[in-house]
Amino acid sequence: MPYEGAMIVIGTEAVERYFADRAGHRGITAARSQYAAWLQIVSRAHWRSPQDVKAAHPKASILKGGRVVFNIKGNDYRLVARIQYQAEVAAIRFFGTHTEYDRIDAETV
Repeated sequence: MPYEGAMIVIGTEAVERYFADRAGHRGITAARSQYAAWLQIVSRAHWRSPQDVKAAHPKASILKGGRVVFNIKGNDYRLVARIQYQAEVAAIRFFGTHTEYDRIDAETV
C-alpha cells in the first residue's frame, strides 16, 4: 500500500539561503512570511494532479514537465517547483524576484 502522507518539499535550503543573503532588503521579511505560509500549505497537501494545485492556488501557473509557478508576496517573488504527483514530492527549483524569474526558463530550471 502506498504511503499516504502529505507532500514532501525539497529544496528549501536554497530559499532559506536566498533570504539570508538578502536580510534587511525591503520586503524580504514579508516575502519570508508568505513563503512560510506557502510551505505550510504545501507540506499538508495531497496533490494528485495539476487541477488539485489550481484548486489550492488559483493563481499558480501550470507549466510543462510538472513545473508550477507560485506567486509569493503579491507576485513580487516567484517560486518554481517541480511536482511529482504520484510520489507527493514538490522540489523547489527556483525562488527569486519577478525580475530574476524573467531571466530563467521555468520549464527547465
